[in-house]
Amino acid sequence: MRADVAVVGAGMAGVSVAYELAAGHTVLLLERESQPAYHTTGRSAAMFLESYGSPDVRRLTAESRAVLERTGTLQAPRPMLWVAPPAQMPRLEAMAAAQPALARVTAAEHYSALRPGWCAGALLETGAREIDVLGLHQHYLGGARRRGAEVRTNAVVSAGKFDGERWELATSAGPVTATSVVNAAGAWADEVAVALGVPPVGLRPLRRTAAVARCEGVDRAWPIVADVGETFYFRPEGAGVLVSPADETPSEPCDARPAELDVALAIDRVNEATTLGLRSVQTAWAGLRTFAPDREPVVGADPAAPRLFWLAGQGGFGIQAAPALGRLAAATVTGSEEPAPAVSVARFR
Repeated sequence: MRADVAVVGAGMAGVSVAYELAAGHTVLLLERESQPAYHTTGRSAAMFLESYGSPDVRRLTAESRAVLERTGTLQAPRPMLWVAPPAQMPRLEAMAAAQPALARVTAAEHYSALRPGWCAGALLETGAREIDVLGLHQHYLGGARRRGAEVRTNAVVSAGKFDGERWELATSAGPVTATSVVNAAGAWADEVAVALGVPPVGLRPLRRTAAVARCEGVDRAWPIVADVGETFYFRPEGAGVLVSPADETPSEPCDARPAELDVALAIDRVNEATTLGLRSVQTAWAGLRTFAPDREPVVGADPAAPRLFWLAGQGGFGIQAAPALGRLAAATVTGSEEPAPAVSVARFR
């Protein structure tokens, strides 16, 4: 198999950069699983939150809004209510000072099921939205295919070398020759780097658990509610409530599974803060959110190897910032743009 660019990974990172590159290059997407978006992308309950992440992440998120709106993958507005018990008030004050667009509100006026006395302060992000994650992934995957990109599944990259002109990759789907390689392999991105003979950057896959619990009287107009200490969040989901303990459990790259203790912890924390009285669980799942050590994305040309590029370390913001990150990563391949130093893979070299 031959291509101008081989993109390793067909989750949101891989398909977004493949879509951008396929407009002028032959692109081959290599996916280790039997179907794209099997791991993190397919398990994401993503929101569009311009208040989430570092200043660079928030900028990339804001730059992505237009594409999300144009593709119809931003769903109806669902305000984000950041709440804080007394012990978390210093963190809420810091958040308010850093992001003046967040409105100080009385939490009970926006969500009446908070327990009296539990919440000492709250901030409201009115522009928050849910994202149609699979719709966005299909926009990019289908668009890349229409532009001529090919997808090979069950294609684990086991080795590779650059011969001075192109990369020769050994994969479980057969040998691949490409002028450039984009490492967009999510939790496996460091493993791919090692297979290609370059140092890893220290990516950390962290397991995040979510569940849907039964609840009486769910109102679809409820906001998403999260504590600023990031110990839980919840929102309406069908006739139930989606809950998470906002856990970040270190993990090897794997097919993540939810732990019963984490599900129970999410329900206990939400019940402590609210009068919802959640008990039985309808379904639970887990995914891996992969961060660089500094929790910034990893983008661009790797100084350790010619014609090797990265789009990885997208953590919990990889969906909402996917349009801007995919465009930026593609621009680094074509040489038309360089990433900011804070997000460039060069900071690890």
